[in-house]
Amino acid sequence: MAGGAQVASEISEFLEDSYAEFDAILTTQDWHIDPGPHFSATPDFQQSWPEHCVAGTPGAELHQNLDTEHVDARFLKGLYSDGYSGFEGLEGDPEKVGTLEGENGTKVGPAAAITEGAADLHTWLRAQDIDSVTIVGIATDHCVRATVLDAVENDYQVRVIRELTVGVGEESVDEAYAEFDAAEVEIVSLEDL
Repeated sequence: MAGGAQVASEISEFLEDSYAEFDAILTTQDWHIDPGPHFSATPDFQQSWPEHCVAGTPGAELHQNLDTEHVDARFLKGLYSDGYSGFEGLEGDPEKVGTLEGENGTKVGPAAAITEGAADLHTWLRAQDIDSVTIVGIATDHCVRATVLDAVENDYQVRVIRELTVGVGEESVDEAYAEFDAAEVEIVSLEDL
């Protein structure tokens, strides 16, 4: 996605300077196993997309420019759906895919990156007594948008750092920010922090 690598680098720089100001640093990432009509040979780039972020493949990994040194938990989303919102994600460990596990050395598959009974994002945040979230990432008009609106729906105080997001289309990004304003989401600039 255009601008994604740059935003990943800028998020890393921001976290290096600011990670101690947060109770936790979390990531969400697409982890598609069989997302149904979300994948399409003729995508509309609104609800359907070319195949992407297939669980257990390099395309599902966090971008190499995103430094995960300060990450406390990772949430994998969209296993069997579009999974736009981070609140649809479950805590997982994608790094264990392909490793050998158990007495017989069974190779860990993509679905096993999430253990049975894994916490969803809302449950995890509540268990940590976290009631405010700062959301950054890609894509402003899709995954960021859905995560922001679900956070509001779940009664979190929500802040978005404008320069640390990037979207698919200018018009849809503007629409997302209008929705954020209507939902009383705090939109800040890096200069404000």
